[in-house]
Amino acid sequence: MSLKIVSTQEAPAAIGPYAQAVRSGNLLFTSGQIPLTPSGELVTGGIQEQTHQVLSNLKAVLKAEGATLQDVIKATVFLKDMNQFAEFNSVYASYFGEHAPARSTVEVARLPRDVFVEIEVIATIRVESPEL
Repeated sequence: MSLKIVSTQEAPAAIGPYAQAVRSGNLLFTSGQIPLTPSGELVTGGIQEQTHQVLSNLKAVLKAEGATLQDVIKATVFLKDMNQFAEFNSVYASYFGEHAPARSTVEVARLPRDVFVEIEVIATIRVESPEL
C-alpha cells in the first residue's frame, strides 16, 4: 500500500522532520497540531483560544484530502493542565456536534512552544478510486 504525504498552506508548516499528515489507503493520520496560525504565529490567550486554532488547523489538513471533522474516527488530545479540561471540552464539542469520535485525553508535562493543547486525529477518506 502506498503512502501519500499531505501538506496544505492553510495550516502551519511542519516545524520538524515530519508531515502535516500521511494518507494510507482510506485512512488519514495527522500529526499533532498546536495553536499556531498558518503563518506560524503562536495564538495568544487561554485554552479556549488555543483549542479553536488547533481545531481550525486540523480542519484545514483534513480538507486537503477532502475530509472534515465528521470523518474523524479517533482523536488524541494532549493537555498541559487537566484542570482546563472543561474549558477545552466545550470548544471541542462545538466543532464535532453530534459526531463523537473515539478519543483519548492525557495531561503532559510540557508541549512544544509551551502551549496548552495539542491534538492529532485519524480520519477516514471517501475513496473514489482504488489507486490509494
